[in-house]
Amino acid sequence: MKGPSPEEKSPRKGFPRTGYLKNYITSENISVGDYTYYDDVQGPERFEHNVLYHHPHIGDKLLIGKFCSIAQGVKFVMNGANHNLSGFSTYPFYLFSNGWERGAPAADLLPYKGNTLVGNDVWIGFEATIMPGVTIGSGAIIGTRTLVANDVPPYSIVVGNPAKVIKYRFDENTIDALLDIAWWDWSAEKITENLELIVGCDLAALKRVSVHAD
Repeated sequence: MKGPSPEEKSPRKGFPRTGYLKNYITSENISVGDYTYYDDVQGPERFEHNVLYHHPHIGDKLLIGKFCSIAQGVKFVMNGANHNLSGFSTYPFYLFSNGWERGAPAADLLPYKGNTLVGNDVWIGFEATIMPGVTIGSGAIIGTRTLVANDVPPYSIVVGNPAKVIKYRFDENTIDALLDIAWWDWSAEKITENLELIVGCDLAALKRVSVHAD
């Protein structure tokens, strides 16, 4: 056996609220890796409703890695939410036409923070909010209702509004080793064969199997 297929929309039989997210994405500007799931009582198809202000003409991307766990109500605020800050008023007059079009700011005046990046094996808790241009490192944990406005280091735990690192899950050497091993890029067969090591905490053993080719 090599685990469930990442092409299954609902890999948990009898639990349609949980789905492998990549199979529900319709936007060309959202990319999700294998086995990342979204859990929502209204169904995984609700995910894109929580990617806010994601306007195609802006072109920013939401890129999520493999094996991430995303809880219900997690919101990603994209660059389309930004307003011009260079003038006296932040009101977007130009959006409402009827003579107000001339108030449109030049494109370079609108704040743009780039793509939003989520690494691999990231756990994002219930109703957390991720702001534009944030990078969340692999192995990180985002607490319930946390507001993430700045980058999150790999294998850190962040909570609060604004998010603050409360601890790192492992020491620096272990984190570096885990990022180098990158088990999430192994084949499904190799992951299945070494599942106990991946969910366990024997770094030396995980290192040993990581050097063998798939």
